Amino acid sequence: MNTINTTLSPEQNQVENDWEFIEVWIDPMLNPPYVLLLLADCEGNFNIYDPAKNYEIIFSCDNYESAKLWLLEDEYEPIEGRFSLDVVLV
Repeated sequence: MNTINTTLSPEQNQVENDWEFIEVWIDPMLNPPYVLLLLADCEGNFNIYDPAKNYEIIFSCDNYESAKLWLLEDEYEPIEGRFSLDVVLV
């Protein structure tokens, strides 16, 4: 007879903290402004996520300059400030 353990694990799943920083970029010409997220991970990857598309990665590269140029090309502007993993975990 097969049994299934349905008890809850005493330890909750922890979110992997493999990112370094995240920036919020907007297209200010739209009302409300369209938002994209630029996330840098600890391995040097830079992904741009679209929250309106279930956080789908819409652009990926291996350096910040390329990610920034891609956003600027489409006339996105960064929101001042950067969220860093070091700050969030404090």
